[in-house]
Amino acid sequence: MINVFLLLGSNLGDRNAFMQQAIVHIETDIAPVLQASDVYETQSWGKANAPDYLNQVLLLQTDLPAQTVLQKILDIELLLGRRREEKWGSRTIDIDILFYGDAVIDEPNLKVPHPEMHKRRFTLEPLAQIAPDFIHPLIKKNILTLKNELIDGLVVKKV
Repeated sequence: MINVFLLLGSNLGDRNAFMQQAIVHIETDIAPVLQASDVYETQSWGKANAPDYLNQVLLLQTDLPAQTVLQKILDIELLLGRRREEKWGSRTIDIDILFYGDAVIDEPNLKVPHPEMHKRRFTLEPLAQIAPDFIHPLIKKNILTLKNELIDGLVVKKV
């Protein structure tokens, strides 16, 4: 079984409901959630005038291939009304694969570890809550160290 860390985000509609619905679908279609961070409210990253996000990190264990996990995530996003109309656009739900075990995947439609995660407080705050000692397989530092070295000034607060 492979430890998979997912980041959930929502900044449209009933954000809490979309996050909870996403978790139900993840548990039904991919694997049970073993750990979940608290939910954090975060200023929009990349678009200053967009509504604030709710973010949460989940830990799952699965034997599904990474591409299968990705396809199931994309199906869940579509089911919950996700539309990909503009980069960093607002969304009902966003689900990113942060880590797939310690695998390094560089395929046209899938980059793991998530290529920007180590620069984003909205990812590292909830991730450090549930996996502070996990070592980033490319950077070779644990999550808590990455969080503590972060220069991202975005406001991220536990809900």
